[in-house]
Order: sequence, then C-alpha cells, then structure tokens
Amino acid sequence: MPLYREIDGKFIVKKTKRSIQFRKYFRNGNASPDHKSLFNTPPIIKIATKDIPNLKGMLISLSNVAIRHNPGQLKTIFIGHGSGDKKYGAKFHSLESYDYHFLSGPKHLAKLEDVGLNIPEDKLIKIGNLRFDDYINDKIDKQQVLNRLGVRDQSRKNILYAPTWKWGDGTLLTYAKPFAEEITREHNLIIRPHHHDRVHIRKLKMWARLNNIKHVYFSNPAAVITSDTMFDFKVSDLLISDTSSILYEYLITGNPIIVIQNQYKDLHNMPDELNIMKHVALYDGNDSILKTVNSVLKNANSKDIYQTLLNNCFYFNDGKSVARAKEFITSVL
Repeated sequence: MPLYREIDGKFIVKKTKRSIQFRKYFRNGNASPDHKSLFNTPPIIKIATKDIPNLKGMLISLSNVAIRHNPGQLKTIFIGHGSGDKKYGAKFHSLESYDYHFLSGPKHLAKLEDVGLNIPEDKLIKIGNLRFDDYINDKIDKQQVLNRLGVRDQSRKNILYAPTWKWGDGTLLTYAKPFAEEITREHNLIIRPHHHDRVHIRKLKMWARLNNIKHVYFSNPAAVITSDTMFDFKVSDLLISDTSSILYEYLITGNPIIVIQNQYKDLHNMPDELNIMKHVALYDGNDSILKTVNSVLKNANSKDIYQTLLNNCFYFNDGKSVARAKEFITSVL
C-alpha cells in the first residue's frame, strides 16, 4: 500500500472470492486519480496465473510463488511479507524466478542465504522496509487509532499481543484468554491475531463480554486500510508475540518485546546479531504474564539493544524506503 500510493498501479486477484474480499477490506483505499469505483477501492485486474505472461510493465509480488512471464515485456520484483525466522515454504526455489528482489535489510538477505538460494547480486536491491516510512515520518494519528479501537482508559499502558497462526505454532488459542484475564487488571490489551486466525475474533469478543473482562480490544488484520499493523504499533507500549515476523518489525518502535516460547522448530539459523531471541525477554507460560510485562516495562536499557538490533536487521530506517523503491521502478520501466 505505501508503494501503491506513490506509483499507482493495479492489484491482481486470481479468484472471484478474492475480488469480493478486496472490495470489502480495501474500501476507501483508492489512490489512483483517474479511477472510480463503488466503494472507492483501488483498481484491480482479475486474471488467472496462466495469463500473467500477457501483462506488460512491472509486477510486484509479496507471495512466495513462481511467476511465469515474458521478461521482454514484464519485469517481476519479489518483496516478501516479513523478516521473521520461519523458513520459506517448500517451493522456495521459485524465488529464483524473479528479475529483482527488494531487500528490507541484512536479515532478509540472510534468510535467502540460509536456505541456499543463489540469486545474483545485481538482482538484489537494497530498499529498506517499505512499511516503516509512515511510522518514521510520524504520519499515523495516535488518537485516531485509539478511537478506532475504542480504548476507554487511555491512561493505561497498551500491551499488543500479536501471535502467528498454525504455521509457526501460533499461540492465540493458548494464551488469548489467560492474557486477557491477567493483563487487563492493570493495562489495556490489544489482541491482533494473524490474518488466518481472524475468524476467532468474534468468539473471543463474546467470551470477554460474558466474563465481564474490560480493557481488552481487538484489531482485525484483514482490514488493511483501517487496521494497518503500524497503526497498532503506534499506540502500543509493549509487544507480546511468538514466531511471527512482527517481532522484527516492532523494533522500529523501540518499545519492549516479549517472545513466547513455542514448539515450532523449522526456523532459520541466524547469527546472534540477527536473532531477536538472543536479546529479549522469553515467556514459557510458567510465570505470571502480568509480572513479566511489568518487569520488562521497567527495563529502560532495552531501547539501546532494540535500536542496535533494528539497524542490524533493516537497511536505512530513514523514512525514505518508498522513495528508493519508486526511483528504482521508474529507472527500470
């Protein structure tokens, strides 16, 4: 979305179901001056994968899939969707089919190297994290986000719990309820499930209401326009997660992080300077989560550690990543 707002373009969907979902969640996300749509959504192309070779221009993908194309009329760029420690899927060699890779940082590059991908250096373009720009440039309205979530007591600390899903041994169904019961005694709790676990939001809301649990709020990751990840970052004071890549993105805030230890083992082998597990508090479920949160909140020394880790993992962090991406795309086209 940050890139689309700058360079315009069209979103590709393959199925009618995805087209309907797009119109639902991208409402009022249009940034194309000449495009008109019923719900002010960005322009889309409904096209089967087999027909992609007929396209011309530049195709940018976040998905780990091979894109068969005609290099003479279509260039492809892989961005990816996170710099976490979970390994790429079984078809990771499909990444070698791209003309270019936009690298978010040394962590991104280390992931490619760890699985043995051999991508020529001239295809690796250092961009930085495109999602960081609005946060760095202070373009997110904190009060607006708090109002969207419906936070009643804004004097409390806001704890963000954002676990991954079953691919990564996500902890939502294990800890959402006990965290809500305990953390909300002193703080607000914002629960942001993984996209694939958003179906549990309604049941968790109902459970909280029936048990008279106050100060727990839910952020729907599918609503990408109104509930962007960076919005929740903006209002939070601490993150709790597991093997989600959100752990590394959260470093941009400089705020404390707690990692839940789970049973997922298919992780990248990273040096200590690129491994968040070596630098943050770990939670194994045996201690009080509220006690752990309060202890970590008091550790003022963590900011320096997080800043170092941020710069180890991501390039630049100067609020100009979208501009770099735009400049490269313009030069190629």
